[in-house]
Amino acid sequence: MELLTLVDLAGSVALLLWGVHMVQTGVQRACGARLNSLLSRMLGNRFQAFLTGLGITAVLQSSTATGLMITGLAARGQLELAPALAVMLGANVGTTLIVQLLSFDVAAIAPVFVLTGVMLFRRGQGTWRDSGRVFIGLGLILISLRQFLVLLGPYTHRPELTAVLGAMSSHDLAAVLLGAVITWISHSSVATVMLITTFATSGTIPVETALALVLGANIGTSINPVVEGSRTDLTARRISMGNLLVRVVGAGLLLPGLPWLSAIVARIEPDAARQVADFHTLFNILLALLMIPLLNSYARLMMRLIPTPPQTAQQTPGTPLYLDRLLLDKAPQLAVGSATREAMRLCDLLASMLHAMRDGLTSSDPARAGAARPLGNAMEDLGNAIRSYLAGLDPETANQREMDRAEDILAFTTQLLHAEDIVERSLVPMVQKMARQRLHLSQDLLAPVLTMATQLTTNLNVCATVLLGTERGMPNPLNGQKDFFRTLEIEATTAYFERLRKQTSDASSPTESHDISLQDEEVTYQLTLLRDLRRVNTHIVAASTYPMTPGEDELFVQGPAEQPATQTALPDHASPNPPQDG
Repeated sequence: MELLTLVDLAGSVALLLWGVHMVQTGVQRACGARLNSLLSRMLGNRFQAFLTGLGITAVLQSSTATGLMITGLAARGQLELAPALAVMLGANVGTTLIVQLLSFDVAAIAPVFVLTGVMLFRRGQGTWRDSGRVFIGLGLILISLRQFLVLLGPYTHRPELTAVLGAMSSHDLAAVLLGAVITWISHSSVATVMLITTFATSGTIPVETALALVLGANIGTSINPVVEGSRTDLTARRISMGNLLVRVVGAGLLLPGLPWLSAIVARIEPDAARQVADFHTLFNILLALLMIPLLNSYARLMMRLIPTPPQTAQQTPGTPLYLDRLLLDKAPQLAVGSATREAMRLCDLLASMLHAMRDGLTSSDPARAGAARPLGNAMEDLGNAIRSYLAGLDPETANQREMDRAEDILAFTTQLLHAEDIVERSLVPMVQKMARQRLHLSQDLLAPVLTMATQLTTNLNVCATVLLGTERGMPNPLNGQKDFFRTLEIEATTAYFERLRKQTSDASSPTESHDISLQDEEVTYQLTLLRDLRRVNTHIVAASTYPMTPGEDELFVQGPAEQPATQTALPDHASPNPPQDG
């Protein structure tokens, strides 16, 4: 029977967590973008930030979700560390409100919440459907907590449990540690505090031990973001560590005075459930009142405790900087934004590879072009990390718009990796071979190659802008680029055959024949370079196509190599809708 009870208790905790998850996802689907906008507008000062964190957490029923939103804003440079910590102080207070509500007998309205939610979910669309998820989640929370208390009722006076909990009555520190461990394992301070409330109401534990367990629950709920958070995102680490240290220090300061505090609480409020809930809330309010005036100094302290590491040789360009797996379940919108930032880095790495290849064309040192190889390896590592990250996006949590955006990023990443493969496996070895043979293209042969290389860099910048700031259905600004590159290649091929016919008809000596043979070798390299550069451009144009539908205007074409890139009309011979080529 004890084993079955443990299974039932675990099921109740799981139902509680799923109810919180449904509330969170329902609110985020209904107004996730508006929540981010509200956060960015309401963080003008520390007091506003505190109230914003309190309100958002009361709606989401999850301080972790609020923390992820704040981390995303801070990582994008839209929020300083001090107001971000103020939001977390407000979130700590906001997450205690559900405990305040549940300290009253509100479980009877749980079926009403579930019924309302099912009706909205089955018959509604859009926001109404998402609101139905919220009501269902609230009902599941109340049902799970009532079931939790019913299951524990017969065991509150068991001799074995009474003996274990009685040993805690004289060791407040042990009670704090036990509360922290239970909360860390269950991932829910609400479940832990409600468990403490049950034991306190039945008289199994005294008030002092209940308050010590509550302090541990506050510490335990701050451990998970530290343990499971990103190791590379310094902003997230500073926010989560700052929140944990505040609660640890606050619990340490109150621990010696718990006997005195428990006596005061018992005299003010005779109901044990209200004692636990009120202390839980007052503890977080007092921490907020103490820390808000000191947040600027505290933020500087966290900057010193978790400094920005210097760039080291071990830190490769292919190391992901923004992929936080906590965002996949808690905030899919921020997860997709993080993947977008990493995809932008792919454009920078490919541009650096093209720059190294271009340097190799004008140098006799093969190492100049060889500098592109480690960048290619970094692109492959980063691309695989982006794919693996987006594969973990849950369709149940993310809405259709976020899933479509993730597919666009995957397609974008795949096309850029194809372009990287051409540069690393074809262009770079060819340029290195030319350097080892001391073979330099003449100015007339080199000019179209440099024109293509320069235009590729411009197209990469446009491609990155397309990924960052356009919507589906917008015209592709790179339409016409395939014709532009094909025209350069055809002109170079035509010039080669005309020169070959002329030189063949004029050749009358072995020396002239040798010069013709040498020029044939140079032209062979030139045409091969032009062909591969055109293939690279094809993949860049394809990468910019996925988030948009190709249009017939806004065509982006480069002039001569010595001129800056400008947005002009296509030449007369270029078709606005060029045929697809490989």
